Amino acid sequence: MKRFKQHAIWGHRGTFILAATGSAVGLGNIWKFPYVTGENGGGAFVLMYLVCVAIIGIPIMIAEILVGRRARANPITSVQTVSRDSGLLRGWNVIGWMGVIAAFLILSYYTVIAGWTLEYFTLALDNRFAGLDGEASGNIFDELLANRSQLVQWQTAFISMTALILMFGVNKGLEAAVRVMMPVLFLLLLLLLAYAIYAGDFAAGLRFLFSFHPEDLSVRGALIALGHAFFTLSLGMAAIMAYGAYMPSTSAIGKTAVTVALLDTTVALVAGLAIFPLVFATPDITPSEGPGLMFVTLPIAFGAMPWGNVFGSAFFALVILAAWSSTISLLEPAVAYLTERFRFHRISASLLIALGAWLLGLGTVFSFNVWVDKKILWDLNFFGLIDFLTTNVMLPLGGLLTAIYVGWRVKRELIEHELKLDSTRFIRIWYWLLRYISPLAVLAVLLGGLYPVLKNFFGES
Repeated sequence: MKRFKQHAIWGHRGTFILAATGSAVGLGNIWKFPYVTGENGGGAFVLMYLVCVAIIGIPIMIAEILVGRRARANPITSVQTVSRDSGLLRGWNVIGWMGVIAAFLILSYYTVIAGWTLEYFTLALDNRFAGLDGEASGNIFDELLANRSQLVQWQTAFISMTALILMFGVNKGLEAAVRVMMPVLFLLLLLLLAYAIYAGDFAAGLRFLFSFHPEDLSVRGALIALGHAFFTLSLGMAAIMAYGAYMPSTSAIGKTAVTVALLDTTVALVAGLAIFPLVFATPDITPSEGPGLMFVTLPIAFGAMPWGNVFGSAFFALVILAAWSSTISLLEPAVAYLTERFRFHRISASLLIALGAWLLGLGTVFSFNVWVDKKILWDLNFFGLIDFLTTNVMLPLGGLLTAIYVGWRVKRELIEHELKLDSTRFIRIWYWLLRYISPLAVLAVLLGGLYPVLKNFFGES
């Protein structure tokens, strides 16, 4: 097999941290983390989540970076190269293929949902949140989901924004973008935190996130924490492996991965501290509002507070940046494969993959209106099925295989060479976690995700 040389390297040592954090920081941090925390006991869930990041997130992230940097190529070619260097069978190549395909499928529906944030940004700018109650806010969201043309318009805008970045290449496009987007994102987050301290019930938000009650610990909460710790770091979808291929050889992989995990976790916690005080300060809404927290509950809170349109606009600008940094990481693995394997130009590769994701994303658009009751498999509509296959099957399975592959099959000397800048003690702890703890934790995530559907399927049979 020919080794495809990866010419692009991040121009600055800190770019990988910004890029990987941008990939990890997305709707999962700003949208999902606050509402799953609200549904699962607050501080107890946060504690379980932090433990899970340490035992599952960081070890597998290091493994993915290691494979990408070793081969200096796209994820598919990277796994092929490392397998060859370790004398392994070609069957392990499924890890690279599964990650790239999963990223493409997620991109197809992620850009649809991310498009909603563009709509809500314009609503905030237009001061449409002023005086909203629960019914009116719910109607705005329902009307958006029912409007196919509007959903397609915002989907098209978001995927075009994503492709535009990657057309300019790794250094002039991807690197330049994250070096601007991520500092602005951090600045907006701090601005919203200051607003939450000023206008919200910050003490209540602080107690909710960090007060610990043992009775709130549960097996269900632990499984959700495991799953969220895995997904929030963009593991199993080839993005971290693709970014790892551009990491300079002078960067310590372990220290860098820990930094990314800490930044991602900090963003999630600060987002919670910016959101929950606003929720607690607004009558008749609660922190356990489910997925509607961002698109139904928060507009009510912004509409009831001073300068709500300004800070509502800032909030949705923050979410746009978080989603945008994630979508470019989802598009990059497939673009890198086409440019390296088939010598596509970056522009044509970006447009081709973006067009394919846009066409597939139309199924997600229709799943919220005309196809909402059209069940395809396991009582799931189109969007539900794609989301289930990626989130519950492909990502955890890819993470499980990666842990086994790097932990048990890749040559030890190859691993030690890539981790030579990290301490011997750190490597020993990481290697033990990757071999014995991470696979079991990811297997629990996989089985936990499959259980409800399999139970319904066999129950109906």
